[in-house]
Amino acid sequence: MTPLRLVLVRHGQSTANSQNILDTLLPGHPLTEQGHQQAAELAQRLADEPVVAVYASRALRARQTAEPIAARHPLAVQILDGVHEVFIGDLEGCQTPEDHRTLHELYRTWHFGDLEAARPGGESGKQVLDRYLADVAEIRCAHRDGTAVLVSHGAATRLAVVALAANVEGSFAAARLLPNAATVLLEADGTGWRCLRWDDIELG
Repeated sequence: MTPLRLVLVRHGQSTANSQNILDTLLPGHPLTEQGHQQAAELAQRLADEPVVAVYASRALRARQTAEPIAARHPLAVQILDGVHEVFIGDLEGCQTPEDHRTLHELYRTWHFGDLEAARPGGESGKQVLDRYLADVAEIRCAHRDGTAVLVSHGAATRLAVVALAANVEGSFAAARLLPNAATVLLEADGTGWRCLRWDDIELG
């Protein structure tokens, strides 16, 4: 029996992404035409994988990205409550380069160990991990082998992979953003996980 694999997917391009708007509240913005095309292309790339389940966050852009993947196998998209994007508080709806730099500095702070930091009105890194990792644990309990696909969000996924995979450090994740429709491949390893691929970087 091959170990369970988990494909973590960042959603396709949303209308907020296309305008550089910071959008983390639910349900959020839909996919653009390009985002739908990215989702279709990803579904094609995963068509030959032994996909046993497809999960998505409650965000509209994540559900829309997951739907063509699920339809390929065919499966229903299962919605999870804890894997949505980081709530960013006072930066919600902002879009200037300075706003983006401020947010990414918060993410760097988390990756280098201070998980209690948060924007006013937003979540701490610890709060994000508490909800995200609980859902990943449920996925692992539900499947013994095959490939599960989880469509989520860039910042939350990067933070979670550092916590989940013994071979990914915070300094690695901090320096490598995930583009729209990028994937991270994890494989169950004992009671933990090992990262085999981060976007186009092979780690296995």
